[in-house]
Amino acid sequence: MTSTPTPWWDARRHADRRPFLTLRGAITRAVRRWFEAEGFTEVEAAALQVSPGNEAHLHAFSTQAIGPDGRAGLFHLHTSPEFAAKKLLAAGETKIFDLARVWRNRERGPLHHPEFTLLEWYRVDQPYETLMADCAALLALAAETAGTRALTWKGGTADPFAEPERVSVAQAYERYAGVDLLATVAADGDTDGGALAAQARAAGIRVAEDDSWADVFSRIMVEKVEPNLGFGRPTILCEYPTAEAALARPKPADPRVAERFELYACGVELANAFGELTDPAEQRRRFEAEMDEKARIYGERYPIDEDFLSALAHMPPASGSALGFDRLVMLATGAQRIEQVVWTPVAEI
Repeated sequence: MTSTPTPWWDARRHADRRPFLTLRGAITRAVRRWFEAEGFTEVEAAALQVSPGNEAHLHAFSTQAIGPDGRAGLFHLHTSPEFAAKKLLAAGETKIFDLARVWRNRERGPLHHPEFTLLEWYRVDQPYETLMADCAALLALAAETAGTRALTWKGGTADPFAEPERVSVAQAYERYAGVDLLATVAADGDTDGGALAAQARAAGIRVAEDDSWADVFSRIMVEKVEPNLGFGRPTILCEYPTAEAALARPKPADPRVAERFELYACGVELANAFGELTDPAEQRRRFEAEMDEKARIYGERYPIDEDFLSALAHMPPASGSALGFDRLVMLATGAQRIEQVVWTPVAEI
């Protein structure tokens, strides 16, 4: 006979969670003060969007909107405020941030929750390296506010006050998996799935016959690379292959890779940042490729936001980052599950 889990609203369970939640509030206030001191404007993106995002492995919550005339239309809860935020950049905003509530379906676990908070910010006419400094500052701010000297998760630690290590994706694949990643990427960004699969098998990674280059890339990342990132000090994993950076512009010095980085601490991915792509035709091509991949794997696709592509033609050069705020609070407070830092967790299915 299985016992019924104690609900989150049980007074004793809430008392255990409350210290984490109190620190969440303190970190929220500190983050807002930091952005305001940096000259940012806080914005609030609408959650209901025509497209929730066009990445193959992101899954949305969808709903029907009914107008006053009774006509119905399909809308989606956004998986990120990115499309709306970039429209604001096209409108003339230059430094914005959003502590956005976002929703992602098919995700639940110690680090995943169906509804969570994404801290997203953009700087016009700034290189994406500026966002690396922003990320380092936010890690230190969260730790200082929580009164800790170390970020922690599952026994791992990282010094939030240390300068993050900067490693390219190609360097990390060579270091942790013995894989020459860029040997499988052509000058125009095309990828060789067979060549990457052969290297993965040599590294002891199981590969299926119908796995694409992206499938193998992800498997190497999850099994060999991510478990080694962000211990001792944070890691900035940068220069992703363009095939894995659908919203980022290529690096001028090497178009095989893009201006994308992810921030890790204690093996946990905390942030994802881009030097933003502003070419509408190229963005459409990438979105269509992502949706083709989604249809291949999951049998579904999301619409492309034509209004977003129109705005992109008017968007100035910019860099943007999205940071999992709940995860940041977890690592700063020592929480072990994301529900510990969420005031009212979503009911289990």
